[in-house]
This record gives sequence, C-alpha cells and structure tokens, in this order.
Amino acid sequence: MEFTGESDLLPAPVSLTTEMLEHTDRVFLDGYLSSMQLSELSTAVERYQVAEIRNPNPHFGWVVQSRMPGTVQTAYQIMLASTRLKLQNNEPDIWDSGKVQSDNSVSIRYPGEAFSPAKVYYWKVRIWDNHGLASPFSEIKSFITAAGMDGKTSFYPLQITDEYAVKMLKGQNYSFIDFGKAAFGKLKVTLTSENGNDTAIIHLGEASQNGRINRRPGATIRYDKYVLPLAAGTHTYALKIRPDTKNTARKANESLVDPVFMPAFTGEVFPFRYCEIENYSGTISTGDVVRQTVHYPFNDRAAAFHSSDTVLNQVWELCKHSIRATSFAGTYVDGDRERIAYEADALINQLSHYAVDREYAMARRTHEYLLKNPTWPTEWNLQSLLIAWNDYMYTGNDASLKRSYEDLKAKTLMDLKEDNGLISTRTGRMNEAFFRSIHFRGKSLRDIVDWPQSGTTGTEKENPGEADGFVFTPFNAVVNAYHYEALKIMSRIAGVIGNSADQKFYAAESEKVKRQFNRLFLDAGRGCYRDGIDTLHASLHASMFPLAFGMVPPKYMKPVTEFIKSRGMACSVYGSQFLLDALYDAHEAEYALQLLTSVSERSWYNMIRSGSTITMEAWDNKYKPNQDWNHAWGAAPANIITRKLFGIEPLEAGFRKIRIQPQPADLHHATLTFPSVRGEVEVSFVNEQGHFFSMQTVTPANTETEIWLPLVDKKYHLEVNGKVQKGKVTGQFVKVMAGSGKYTFLIRKK
Repeated sequence: MEFTGESDLLPAPVSLTTEMLEHTDRVFLDGYLSSMQLSELSTAVERYQVAEIRNPNPHFGWVVQSRMPGTVQTAYQIMLASTRLKLQNNEPDIWDSGKVQSDNSVSIRYPGEAFSPAKVYYWKVRIWDNHGLASPFSEIKSFITAAGMDGKTSFYPLQITDEYAVKMLKGQNYSFIDFGKAAFGKLKVTLTSENGNDTAIIHLGEASQNGRINRRPGATIRYDKYVLPLAAGTHTYALKIRPDTKNTARKANESLVDPVFMPAFTGEVFPFRYCEIENYSGTISTGDVVRQTVHYPFNDRAAAFHSSDTVLNQVWELCKHSIRATSFAGTYVDGDRERIAYEADALINQLSHYAVDREYAMARRTHEYLLKNPTWPTEWNLQSLLIAWNDYMYTGNDASLKRSYEDLKAKTLMDLKEDNGLISTRTGRMNEAFFRSIHFRGKSLRDIVDWPQSGTTGTEKENPGEADGFVFTPFNAVVNAYHYEALKIMSRIAGVIGNSADQKFYAAESEKVKRQFNRLFLDAGRGCYRDGIDTLHASLHASMFPLAFGMVPPKYMKPVTEFIKSRGMACSVYGSQFLLDALYDAHEAEYALQLLTSVSERSWYNMIRSGSTITMEAWDNKYKPNQDWNHAWGAAPANIITRKLFGIEPLEAGFRKIRIQPQPADLHHATLTFPSVRGEVEVSFVNEQGHFFSMQTVTPANTETEIWLPLVDKKYHLEVNGKVQKGKVTGQFVKVMAGSGKYTFLIRKK
C-alpha cells in the first residue's frame, strides 16, 4: 500500500531550475545583486538586469533530496500560477500537472499555451518516491519571461563583484596593490587632494617584477597606465577602461565574425591582478581601492578538490579560477587579445565549467552562437557535435539538439567526402552552398591540428609550433578522426530525437570512415598513425586523436599508446585535453598523472611559476610570443581530474546513471565534490597502490551508479558498506552497482 503523506525522510525538492537556470528570481542593478523582487520591476526606475526566460514552453527541473539510500523519484506534481499568493493557496491558475508518473527531475517541458512575454510566473513542485513517500511542496520559485520570446537559450546577466587587495605595499611615491588573482574588471579608487592640483598615476597589470607592476611584460600580457587628475577633497573615482581596437573591431579576423562585446551596464573591462598608484602622497587603505570584477554568476562553493599532491592541488585551483575569471563576456571567448568565440575554446570551457559549477546555460548559449558564427579551422566546426553531445549528457535536456538538428548534420562536413570515404578541404569540394550550410562567412576552412603551428595554416611560425611537426596533406588524419567522432555522435543525436533512419545512416557512415581511416593511416609496422596518406611522418596528434575517439583496433592499442607516450607533451595546452583523455581511456593513468603534476616548462605548474593566476594560452611565452595570460582553453585539468582521474561521467543523459571509475595511479589520497545536474557527487579515496584501495561516495537521490574499483590484485577481497561482495572483474577494474546515498568500498589484496 502506498503511503502518500509527507515524510521527513523525503524532504522537499531544492535547486529548482527554469530553462537550466536556478536563480531566475535574482535582480541585478547594473551588475550588482539587489534586494529587488521580480514583482517590483514594473515600477522600478533603476536600470536592472534579470535572467529572462525566452522559451514560451520552458523546461523545469529540481534536485531530489532523500535521507534513505536507493531513492528514486516515481512521480511529480508541478503547480504554476500568475501570483505568489495563488500558489501559496494551492490555486495554480496557469498549470497543474497533477500527479505524473515519471522519474524525470531535470527537464520537464511545460505543455500548455505559450507564456505571455514580459510577465512574472511562480511555480513549485513536490514528488513521490519508490519507498512510498511523498515530499512537501518546494519553496516557490519565480521567473520572468522575455519581451521577445524567440525560443533561444536563456542566460544570466553578467555580475559585478567588488574585490579588495590581499596585500598592499607602500614604496617611495607609490603604493603597490595585489588582488591575489587576476580577473577582468574595472577600478574604483578613493583619493584625497587638499587643493585640487594633484594628479595620480594609475597602473594596472597582470605581471609583477621586483615588487612593481611590470610595464613591459611581453606577449599580450596586459599592462596599461591612466592619468587621474584629482578634485579638491576626498572623492571616489571610477576609472574608465579604454577599449582595445584589437578586441572590439567588427569582423577583423579571417572568420569574419564579431568579437563578443561588453554590455553597457558593465562597460569595458581589463584583465589585471596588480594596481600601482604613483604620485600620491596620501594614505591608502584596503577599502580605498576596489576592483569591480565582472563575471558570469559563479558558485565558488559548488566544487572542491584536495589531494596528497600539492602540485595537483595548485593546478586544480588555477583551472577553477580560470573558468570564473574568463567568464567576463557571458560567452566563452579565447582570451583578451581577440575576445572571439572559438569552438575549441568552447569545448574545453564547457567540460571544465561543468566540473566546477552547476551551470549549463553559458555553454549552450556559446555553442548555439558558434553554430551560426563558426570559425575557420576545419576541426573546430566538427567539434560542434562534441559540444552538443556533452550538453545533452550533462543536462538531460534535448531541446538544443532538436532545434539545432539540421545545423548539426551540416557540421559533420559530409559534403567534403571523397571517393576514398575521407573528407578533405583541399580537393575542391568547398563552395558557396557548402559555406551557407555551415553558416561560414570567411573565404575558406583550413585544417589546423593544433595551435600555434608551422604548417601551411600557421601564420605564427613559432618554435616551431605545437603540432609535433605535423605534415599537412590533402587527407588529414586529425581532421578525419574528428569526422569519425562527429558522425558517431550524429547517430546518437538522431537516436535521441527519434530519427531512426538518420541514426542508422550516420552509424554506418562512421563505421565506414573508421575502416578507411585504419586502412589508410595506420602504420602497423611502427604501431602509430601517419599524418596523411601521402606522408610517412607520424606526429603525436595523428595517434592521440584516434585513441581518444576509440578508433584504434584492440591489437594495436599497446603500440599506439607506447608511441604516444614516447612523444611527451608535444602538443599545446589545447591538445593536452585530448592527450589526457586518450591516456586515461587507455588506462595509462600513471603517465597521465605525471603530465598533470609535471613541473617542467611544458606544464600547468609552469604557468603558476611564471606568475599567472589564470591559465595561459600556451605553455610559456617562448612557445607563443603573443600569448594571453587569460585563456581558459588551458584549463583542461579542471575536467580531467573530475572525468578521468576520479572517473565521474554520465552513462545516461542528465546523470540518471553515473559511472565512478577512479584511476589514481600512485596518488595516495584525494577528495572531490562535483556539482551534477541532479545534485552533488562526493568521492574520496585512500590508495596504497598494489595493496588496497578504499573509497567513500555520496551520490544524489534519483540516480544509480556503476562503481569501477582498481583491481589491486588478481586475488582480492571486496567489501561494500562492510559486507563482502564479489563484483565483476573487467580488465583492470572490479565493477559493482550502487544506488543513491552513501557508500564505502574497500578492495584489498588477499
């Protein structure tokens, strides 16, 4: 018999989302969070910003809470009303879903008549579970619809946070202010002049030298100087940041796309860590100098990581901060030098953002922007499929797949296919119809492999590039590895939206490409892949991408992996994402951890050692003399630590089923909190390599989990919550299943 009364064992749902946004009820006044309510906006005289819901039939979601293990939602009821009072009285005048039998808690589409524009709505939800329990109704959540209901992705407005110095030094005729970490923002200073005849000199910069701001930092490391005449008395001055024509000029690039512009309410911003005030004799206190940091709303407490390796801990913090700091434009951009959205940057940003905050709209907004505003590299266009699939798997929401379906089909670049089954940008198949199909406005797509590189594409012939000497030929191994991955994903997308014909077609096409790829590029004798059909040269990239995409035949896995390991970090910070993916997928965790914790010149630690607090565009200035010190495509470890070292990935869309497959190598202990769309996933382990491995997990309600424990020995003893289990040996792991809640696992040598 079902018990339908409310129970303390099943609390009310929390973290309610509308169109994947949790804080739809927040109102900002020129970037600052305010006390204003959505219901007050119609009479507001202030300039305000809110997250506007642009979909006339939006999707709702929530996090299920439970104090019982193995809890699964079995039903829900949503009430939606035009006023808060009506909802408080259980009078939903817009929609009452009734009791709907479903375990869906991440993406429930409102099925009624389209919402009215520019109107505030209120909703709440309650659920039932598999234990026969009913929850109370959640707290009421409000949202406002956009004036133009265009169906596009909703997003938060940018936020401004006042930040203060962590260190101040007084020198001779100057004060040196250190904010601790670099960020994009503006400056506000409070200074005093007795007679109004004084002029202060303000310096802002990313790099320091001998206790002063480095005025000639090199590369595109930022520095600027401002002259500030002072009025008589004590005043607070807002420093107006000068725009840089290099990142604000329209279509001044070969893709003929605009940079991402800052909104009027934030104004122009500048990346800096340090401020120096010269020619000012007055006393400056901490509260007198304020960095007004501009960023996309970010929950700094959503994710956490700590381990026994101090270098790895610093790398994680570097990458986590990089994601927050580089969100200043509200769209993923490639750094301050260009401020252009690129697909490769967006892909790494997306995965790393997912790893450090429960935030999905910024990635989707960037992805959908890039579908219509693509950039020139061939592989970057193919990456749109990878981004789309990540979006679906991490959110469980298929709306973007549905509305972008035809664009995604075009992004497989099948129009470039030649008789040998491979695609090429060098055989005359690109024409105006092709460019229109992918919305490309430039002159031509060109293969890139990695960046910077010294091939025919490379205009920056540096040192000698990051493509490991890749030889560019008409049929490019890296391009066609991406083509295979795009086709494979397109088949999955077709399956999600119910197009079985396309699902079969793209699956068959991907298998054809895989066969031809291995026939034409695989060098069986050397155990590696060649860069092209017409060259014997074998770069790291030609092998690491097929390994990352699952193209390597089983009997060649070991030699291909050994070849990859022999090349070291012969790729850029961008390429490292795929190198580490490939290594962990091949269970080469020891070597992967060595790369993550390396202190060599080509390492994340080198960025820290160089003085940057945001990941850099390249491993060092010498590898890209015009590099940025604020480039999140260097932040791969944020997602690699979560997805690969801890092995936390969705097996079913929206984390309905989770895999936790840690590969600790010789890392002794570590703990991680990961903010999934269904709630926090917490994992901690202690590892005595070859002897025992113990792990504690806490997974959110309404999920189930595959646990893959390292096989410490062929003869092992396994306990789950103190009870002996057998588990299933699969390769180097022992697999067990777990429901939601708290679990303790111990596997040791017998």
